[in-house]
Amino acid sequence: MLGAYFDFIRIRFLTMLAYRVNYYSGILIYTLNIGVNYFTWKAIYGDGESLGGFTGAQMTTYVAVSWMARAFYFNNLDREISTDIRDGSIAIQFIRPYNYVLVKMMQGLGEGLFRFMMLMIPGMLIAILLFPVQLPTEASAWAGFLVMLFFSFLISSQINIITGLSAFFVENNEGMMRMKRVVVDLFSGLIVPITLFPDWLSSVLKVLPFQAITYLPGSVFTGRVQGVGIWNVLGIQVIWFLILLVPIVWLNHAARQRLFVQGG
Repeated sequence: MLGAYFDFIRIRFLTMLAYRVNYYSGILIYTLNIGVNYFTWKAIYGDGESLGGFTGAQMTTYVAVSWMARAFYFNNLDREISTDIRDGSIAIQFIRPYNYVLVKMMQGLGEGLFRFMMLMIPGMLIAILLFPVQLPTEASAWAGFLVMLFFSFLISSQINIITGLSAFFVENNEGMMRMKRVVVDLFSGLIVPITLFPDWLSSVLKVLPFQAITYLPGSVFTGRVQGVGIWNVLGIQVIWFLILLVPIVWLNHAARQRLFVQGG
């Protein structure tokens, strides 16, 4: 049965490969996002050397790696689940001999692996050529970042699955999906590092899962977190991964009790 789940990774990867031209344009879009943010932060820094604990070089690196990391962990699992619920195909999915939520996670991983190879790596290479990105020199930073990147995908996908399953209870969760995307991009530190938020808001965000998606991996890559600190921030990701399993299991169970199909 485990092999069947791995097949879902392979099938989604091959499906994305059939539309790989879309991701060539994605490289351009992500590079433009990095460029806009780079020149914006360059203007904000001016002659200053540090802002919110980031030097100018660290901020450039943080912006580049954060946007390219998003290329890996981003997916539309919430919209896929919502569509399955609205068109009634979820009923067929539930009676098949596999765990629906786990299948969606495997499909998301297949897409993520494709994005990692076809979008993130080429995009990062272009960003390094165009902008003054400083790569880590310590092997521990590279290893820690790659492991944390995987957990970024897991946590982001968990939030998407929770948002998608909410369609069982609100029927149309379009507003929730849009709000979720804005909240994740803003409060994860993708747009603005968490250290630049007001102290009260920064303190609140440090007890929420969003920082584990972008800010913490970016802090490791830029060298703001080193040594034993890498294990500490990785531990935060692991804790949030385990915590988010609880609402997913509950929603999945409650959804099966509430399932009804409109039309067919």
